[in-house]
Amino acid sequence: QVQLVESEGGFVQAGGSLTLSCAASGRIREINDMGWYRQAPGKQRELVAVINNSFSTYYADSVKGRFTISRDNAKNTVYLQMNALKPGDTAVYYCAAALIGTEGFDYWGQGTQVIVSS
Repeated sequence: QVQLVESEGGFVQAGGSLTLSCAASGRIREINDMGWYRQAPGKQRELVAVINNSFSTYYADSVKGRFTISRDNAKNTVYLQMNALKPGDTAVYYCAAALIGTEGFDYWGQGTQVIVSS
């Protein structure tokens, strides 16, 4: 098992910044990819960003140039730095972890709310 605990989200004005963190515990040696998803009201959950053990990253087009994903393996923590936030970024953000050798994400955090006001 892997446990993922996200930091609190928050309320921020458009144009502002916020950084989310997600601490992993449990089978951490078996984690490969870590990522962030989000789900806005009435919409499907969507992938925001992914980082693998080699620190290669992927970003959704909607956040490229504004969000940065990073990980600190010594702290078993993944971060999502969000800049130039827009009201459209309002969502519940979920941390996710994929184990080595598996397809897709295997474990999820509880979610944290981010609200961006115009």
